[in-house]
Amino acid sequence: MSDTTPSRAVGVAVPPGGLNAPGLVWFGLLVLASLPIYWLGFGALLRAWSTPEYSHGPLIPLISLYLFLRELRHAPPENPLQPRTRWQGIAVILFALAFGIFGNLVRIPDVTTYAFIIWVMGVVLVGFGWERGRSHWAPVLHLVFMLPLPQFLYWQLTIFLQLVSSELGVWFVRMAGVPVFLEGNVIDLGIYKLQVAEACSGLRYLFPILSFSYLFGILYRGPFWHKAVLFLMAAPLTVFMNSVRIGVIGVMVNSYGIEHAEGFLHFFEGWVIFGACVAILFLVAVALQRLTPNPLPLSETIDLDVDGLGGQARRFLGIEPSRGLATAALLSGAVALAFVAAPTPERATVSRDVFALFPREVGPWFGSAEALEADTEQVLGATDYVNMTYVSESEAAPVNLFSAWYEKQTEGSGIHSPEVCLPVGGWEVFSIDPYTVSMPGTVYGDFTLNRAVIQKGMSKQLVYYWFEQRGKRMTNDYLAKASVVWDSLTMGRTDGAMVRFVTPILENESEADADARLQRMMADALPRLPSFVPE
Repeated sequence: MSDTTPSRAVGVAVPPGGLNAPGLVWFGLLVLASLPIYWLGFGALLRAWSTPEYSHGPLIPLISLYLFLRELRHAPPENPLQPRTRWQGIAVILFALAFGIFGNLVRIPDVTTYAFIIWVMGVVLVGFGWERGRSHWAPVLHLVFMLPLPQFLYWQLTIFLQLVSSELGVWFVRMAGVPVFLEGNVIDLGIYKLQVAEACSGLRYLFPILSFSYLFGILYRGPFWHKAVLFLMAAPLTVFMNSVRIGVIGVMVNSYGIEHAEGFLHFFEGWVIFGACVAILFLVAVALQRLTPNPLPLSETIDLDVDGLGGQARRFLGIEPSRGLATAALLSGAVALAFVAAPTPERATVSRDVFALFPREVGPWFGSAEALEADTEQVLGATDYVNMTYVSESEAAPVNLFSAWYEKQTEGSGIHSPEVCLPVGGWEVFSIDPYTVSMPGTVYGDFTLNRAVIQKGMSKQLVYYWFEQRGKRMTNDYLAKASVVWDSLTMGRTDGAMVRFVTPILENESEADADARLQRMMADALPRLPSFVPE
């Protein structure tokens, strides 16, 4: 609907009494109508904010509000007689609601939280009209920094930053004259070994520093390319300074003992690095300012003026009850009622045996189970897993079977590829290619898996792995995640597993010999797998 009547925009003018009750009622109805649709995402958001990586999250909406009020204060006065079109904002709100409903149907909270940010932009466009509202994109976009990354991106980025931080940290340790060896993300100092875990990957500082640099870029008084430099340097600066921290810890551990890598000192060094990143960003802003023809004084490089923000906030009491706002509220209410009244899609109940019952004896193979370390198990986040090494008197080497099964792959946990995490353990991936195997007499038949050859030092191993997804064997983790979304919508199932077989490649044998050994083991083990990983 197009609302082109001369009227004031949301939050632009306050009536003489200071309160516009009808406008507040329509705005309140618009907000209340959205809550059932985005509630799933809000719950996941609160859980994410309780983790160290996203503990800065609650500050992001407050900073966005500050940026928005600054824009209102600096915006030129509006002509109340100027017509405004609001149908674009109504369309954005309806799209955001539909996107949020889709997130509920597939049970992916991340989808609903991203949809909520789109909804916020739609509300701004309805309130101010298209002509004025689209200029307020920056505070809305800043809300992205309060959201957790999708799991597959999170793990890809985490592992990459771990490896980069480890390499640079070891370089700093060697610069200090300390002998050190790096194996994956494990820093070997001889007596002591330091593992660059997820907390040391740089993510704990990366997200708040990205948010801070975005804020810095907006408040900086200078050309746009200066602002771009301040934002783009945030990620490499954070990783570099985190590597400095790892290097300092390595030197201190080598000199004074392992206790200097733990507890308060570890935490304190992290905050020192965070403060150093902020200080460097400010110094770069000052240096960029010096490059301009007429540089501003140091005190004016960053605009931190907060005068008058309270007055701007009070202007929300005068929200104008425009036809666009009323239409958005009524349509949102209708969508929300339909969503609440609609029957909840049935989620399929999956029956399976727990991996603790997986047979120790399969054919001529005898297996021994081994539990993962507590921190590894926590990072894995699987509902159930099996880690069994099998030996046979007729075979030259053992075969390890590992499978992690997830009941839900859409709510904070999910499979990530061994290709991502193998380098963390110091394994170099020599080759990885699709490979077809034949398992006659089983439900698998002929199927394609990933075949990788990995090496660490003089040891070589052959790895087969694939993603077992509700009766489908898949080799690409991104396609596997896409199939989870589709099957959640069509089958009501989001369960799935990663299956991996590993065997050493001995010095006196070829890769073909190792291939044959893996496939003999798989022929005995796979017929038993569907009881534990349902089709």
